[in-house]
Amino acid sequence: MRQTCTAGDNNPQTTHSERIVRADSPATLLAVIPHLLGFIPQASVVVIGTAPPRSRIRVTLRYDLPDPPGLGAAADLAAHAAAVIGSQRLDAAVAVGYGPETLVTPVAEAMREAFAAAGIELQEFLRVQDLRYWSYTCRNEACCPAAGVPLDPDLHSAAALADFGLPVLADRTALAARVAPLGDIAAESMRQATRRAEQHVARLLAKVRKSARLGAARQMIATEGLAAVGAMITRYREGGRFTTDYEIARITVALRDLRVRDDAWARMDPSHAEAHQRLWTDVVRRAQPGYVAAPAALLAFVAWQSGDGALANVTLDRALADDPRYSMALLLRQVITAGAPPALARLPMTPEEVAASYDGQDMDDPGPEADDEH
Repeated sequence: MRQTCTAGDNNPQTTHSERIVRADSPATLLAVIPHLLGFIPQASVVVIGTAPPRSRIRVTLRYDLPDPPGLGAAADLAAHAAAVIGSQRLDAAVAVGYGPETLVTPVAEAMREAFAAAGIELQEFLRVQDLRYWSYTCRNEACCPAAGVPLDPDLHSAAALADFGLPVLADRTALAARVAPLGDIAAESMRQATRRAEQHVARLLAKVRKSARLGAARQMIATEGLAAVGAMITRYREGGRFTTDYEIARITVALRDLRVRDDAWARMDPSHAEAHQRLWTDVVRRAQPGYVAAPAALLAFVAWQSGDGALANVTLDRALADDPRYSMALLLRQVITAGAPPALARLPMTPEEVAASYDGQDMDDPGPEADDEH
């Protein structure tokens, strides 16, 4: 098997480079999987869809291992995996369950049935536990003994995997920590900065309400937010970074206006993906409750666009924890869970088209920013 892509939770991925890693044995396949995910899986089921020539990896999915075990949960998992693999027009796959036999076996049986029904060859299903692996497809005691095949700890430790050439985190919790909120002094500083940003907007809104041209005045407020977010995107693209908490706070408040959020979305050119990921990670980690959903959804889009499905999913967790009804986050979760590849992570509109679409709206209607602030 040869690695030509990276992967994440329930998310098909695209090629990031032409780096070739041969996985011609169960042991080397197990060494490659953490690099596909970005972390060492635990209590998980990983499904890899392959295609000719030479079984190139095209799709990698990760699921939480159903616990407690149940045929219904296992069947649902297997049906989803088969549907995603089939939607990519792949006819072969391998799978690995990380956990005890009582939890992995129901999934292995359900997957064997679902893949057979879908016309997908399940070439291998391994179970890994305590640095040993077992095969559900091989019954040859010489190569697949009942006691399991030991894995070399020197080749499957986090340090060894890091030396493999690609970054690997210890587990999914470590990945989630990359977008976790900051605490202590940093959090208090951001709370104060956010309050100042809210007060700034409130003062502008007070002036707006006295204006006879309410629509034009509200457009002026949106324009200020657009300028702040656009300037920060440019700064990060040029290798810079925010310098004050107030800059981040102003952005989080501005993003509550959907036209500002959509303009930022339209500027997520994949050629600047690394800069965009730095920016939205900084914003998400510092955003205060009630202001997380928008930047988290933007970071999730950039992560999906970059082929980092695992990061996209943990960031969507943050967005939906902040606002369970946030439409952009719900949309992204739906398409990623359905197996849409990053090639479909296209920009919704150009910034000019976003501006035109909002210019046509009734500007005298109280918008999201007014409702959110008062």
